[in-house]
Amino acid sequence: MSRQIRILIVDDEESFVRSLSFALRTEGMDVTGVHSGEDAFLAVRKQQFDIILLDLRLPGADGMEVLASIQKLDISIPVIMISAHGDTRAAVQAVKNGAADYLSKPFELDELIHTIKTTLDQSQVALELDYHRRRDAVPANGLIGDCAAMSALRTTIDRVAQSSASRILLLGESGTGKALVARAIHSQSPRQDRAFVEVNCAALPEQLIESELFGAEKGSYTGAHQKRTGLVRLADSGTLFLDEIGELPLALQAKFLHFLENGDYRPVGAERSASADVRVIAATNRDLAEQVRLGQFREDLFYRLNVITIDIPALRARGEDILSLVSHFADRQAQAEGCRPIEFDSETQGILRTHPWRGNVRELKNLIERLTILYPGKTISADVLPGEFHQTDDPHYSDGTNRLSNAAHPQLQDRLDVTERHIVQDALEQADGHKGRAAEILGISRHALKRRLQRLGLQ
Repeated sequence: MSRQIRILIVDDEESFVRSLSFALRTEGMDVTGVHSGEDAFLAVRKQQFDIILLDLRLPGADGMEVLASIQKLDISIPVIMISAHGDTRAAVQAVKNGAADYLSKPFELDELIHTIKTTLDQSQVALELDYHRRRDAVPANGLIGDCAAMSALRTTIDRVAQSSASRILLLGESGTGKALVARAIHSQSPRQDRAFVEVNCAALPEQLIESELFGAEKGSYTGAHQKRTGLVRLADSGTLFLDEIGELPLALQAKFLHFLENGDYRPVGAERSASADVRVIAATNRDLAEQVRLGQFREDLFYRLNVITIDIPALRARGEDILSLVSHFADRQAQAEGCRPIEFDSETQGILRTHPWRGNVRELKNLIERLTILYPGKTISADVLPGEFHQTDDPHYSDGTNRLSNAAHPQLQDRLDVTERHIVQDALEQADGHKGRAAEILGISRHALKRRLQRLGLQ
């Protein structure tokens, strides 16, 4: 259920404030009315509002001064100016000074409601654009594969996306594509036109997670040089995806549980609470029930999240989907490198189908990227695959029904880096250091070579 729109009306005509407040409350809005600029300033400091209706002509501090004071508070509340007949020029000037819009008295209630909703939509879009400018966009490539497990997953996503479920838990091994499933749920839901905000709980320092989620006031902690808008606010009316929820610090779990239960939260250092209507999708590769038993995860939070759960299949259980994914990633990587896609002979395809894929889709994607860089446009034979693809006595491998170790292989990564570095250096020597000719020798674009040089430290 969407929360009420919170409106502050600032007008010195008490009868106007009373009648307008009554009309807006009948439309389901939460309305506060004040009659002076000073009272408006105090109200904004004590309470959170979604929008302010501000009269231009006020006793004491006029509307322009109140607008300027609100902007100095560094809070992003859109302001609609209300002007009397003949004050249109001043209202236009107020818009130039930062007001979102203006209305001239007298106005119809329908016109006001339309202006309020349009202004709120524009404000939310601005917040979302700012958020996406501050982080790299992650493309959604769709769920690839037609095996029984993936067909069942698609059916579940369709049902859950359209449902009223506001708390969803995704379970799966590392690298299975939990973020992709979360984006699929959002894109098929009624919230699809709102923000999809993602945060990895394991990637943030413990002391910053709270301010990242809930926001923080300027000066609320060391290094808080400006007001921070929390991800919960950015996700209002949309979807908040919390990856690695098992890494959420115990101290913050109680606050997050409070938010899940009633939608209220308090930014760090703030005097007033805020609220947001957010669908929360959490994901983990951990056994949360075991973490509860060990005292590392709150039991009440676990049961609050564990209402709608979706299990994401491991790659080794997806049969012929593996080759479909190979083709998909080969095409995409070839486009990025500016070469023809790599292909695989029949023997190598058989090896790929039966490999245990401890790192799941992420491991497969990384393999295709490496092979495309090292052998652009070539047909890959089994002898050029990394060593672990030739092991038949892998202690982690079973019949595909057990969970496998997600341990990384730093030795393999180092060997691949060394091999790639030698190949790039040889090409540069053949080209007498000319990057364009070296890129031609390697069969990749100049831009792709530049990225390889930066990553390998060969600038």
